[in-house]
Amino acid sequence: MLSSIQINSLYKKLKSLYFISEVIKWVCVYSRGEEIMLLAVRNISKSYGITTVLETISFVINDGDRIGLVGTNGVGKSVLLKILAREETADTGDIAYAPSIEIGYLPQATPDFYGQTIDDLLLESVGNLRQLEEKMRQLEFVMSKSAEDEIATVMEEYSDVTSKFQSRGGYELDHKIDVVMNGLELSHLPRDRDIETLSGGEKARIGLASLLLRAPDILLLDEPTNHLDFATVNWLESYINQHSGAVLYASHDRQFLNRTVKNVFEIDEYTHNLISYTGNYDDYVAAKEAARLKWEDDYKEQQEKLKSLKHYIKTTARTVGGYNHASKDNEKYFFNNKGNRAENAVVRAVKNAEEQIRRIEADSISKPPEPLNITPRFQTETLKADIAIRVSNLSKKFHERYVLHDINFALKSDAHVVIVGPNGVGKSTLLKIIEHLETPDQGEVYITNAARVGYLAQEPAFQDLNRTTLDAYSDGLEGGMEEFVAGLLRYGLFRYEDLSKLVGQLSLGQRRKLEISRLIAQRPNILLLDEPTNHISLDVLEAFEAAVKHFPGPVLAVSHDRWFIQHFGGEIWQINDGMLQQNIEFELP
Repeated sequence: MLSSIQINSLYKKLKSLYFISEVIKWVCVYSRGEEIMLLAVRNISKSYGITTVLETISFVINDGDRIGLVGTNGVGKSVLLKILAREETADTGDIAYAPSIEIGYLPQATPDFYGQTIDDLLLESVGNLRQLEEKMRQLEFVMSKSAEDEIATVMEEYSDVTSKFQSRGGYELDHKIDVVMNGLELSHLPRDRDIETLSGGEKARIGLASLLLRAPDILLLDEPTNHLDFATVNWLESYINQHSGAVLYASHDRQFLNRTVKNVFEIDEYTHNLISYTGNYDDYVAAKEAARLKWEDDYKEQQEKLKSLKHYIKTTARTVGGYNHASKDNEKYFFNNKGNRAENAVVRAVKNAEEQIRRIEADSISKPPEPLNITPRFQTETLKADIAIRVSNLSKKFHERYVLHDINFALKSDAHVVIVGPNGVGKSTLLKIIEHLETPDQGEVYITNAARVGYLAQEPAFQDLNRTTLDAYSDGLEGGMEEFVAGLLRYGLFRYEDLSKLVGQLSLGQRRKLEISRLIAQRPNILLLDEPTNHISLDVLEAFEAAVKHFPGPVLAVSHDRWFIQHFGGEIWQINDGMLQQNIEFELP
């Protein structure tokens, strides 16, 4: 039960009648044990210099909500999550949190965890549960010493603490650690191993495991599936659906969104407002398309109405005075009276039409902005070779363990192949060896002489974050500045105002789009793509997938994105236990 002091404090802080009504509802349902509002956001805005990112955003998150956060790259999804996690502050607006609420935040870029072992992080993550357990012991001691008239108050607090301890899995803590570590495929790692020695994917999963073990009231996740394979994504879907609190996450994984969310929040790239949709990703797409069509129809109808009214005023006004031309003196009085009455009627009609125009323009429907025409296209010469890449007897070991063992294949000049398999089995290593970024322990890689290999790494990696977007794009490319500007704008991945931004100011998704722009500009005739859908917003994703699907040369891609794999249209190969299986029958989970 909220105290009167807490209620008064909240009341003084809130300025909006809407916001106050929501908090009153929160207080009422909190006392009845019904749906609980965990946080309420009112009119928050955020800008960086002259660039507005979020504008007067308001929403409520209730206990049990499952919300997907979508929008174009750089629109402010990560910024919003950071503000809710108290890692950044809004310029204006208010956020009210439920009493004693705990928020867990997973950033898109994995922390380095310097100086920590896996066990250190796990113990730190369950510290809150240990504190609750210690509080229970303290209250038990107090109850044993309390007078009869005091014990009811202590019992009420004890009931709240034990309820929270139980709902967060406190009584099954060791079992819960095992479940999370197994589910995220981390149980094989020694608990005393330094986290900084792990791979990027393992670090990301350790960070996620730590967050889930805290069992916060609200999970804020930024692209949580980027480093997960099929098994771990399926496990996380199940975990989220069973989570006792609320979840708000940004994701490009359409299948994941379809299976886990009940609502979709979109940050609009033009207004910077937040629009809420009911349902999963498919429902969101259908509703957004319907809303766009209605907007276009309403705007067209309004413009036609304005045109009609203005035409009426223009043509009708010409008739004023047309009744004053009586041809005979004895009819002059009659026609003058009739003309005056007609003229007055026309003047009233014109004024009425002008008033309608004023009302329409005062509450006009804005013209729907032209959607960014995203059309990435690979323009390249046909590869004139039967075999583009041949790999013979290839093996690679890490820490005495073979990740690739005696790999052999020939990639034809028209082959499209996606490689699947659990995390850590060597899929990325294989692409790096082909690209000469790593050396094999044994074996050979042959690439045809006519090859121009385009390689997209798993994560955006720009060495100099202080270069402009245009400079980073043109690095190593042939041509002049006008050609570079035209090339960067050609496919709709960037706008003109983006070209002068520093790479460090771009979101990870925008950096990914910059890498894709460079990839296209290199005019490759062979593509090596490592998790190509990572970080890309949904509007760009499907256009890029189509470009890859219609690429005329060979494509060798590594992916865990179920939607991408389903629509890829080529062969599926699998690596497991160091071995490669080609053209397998693979049923997506």
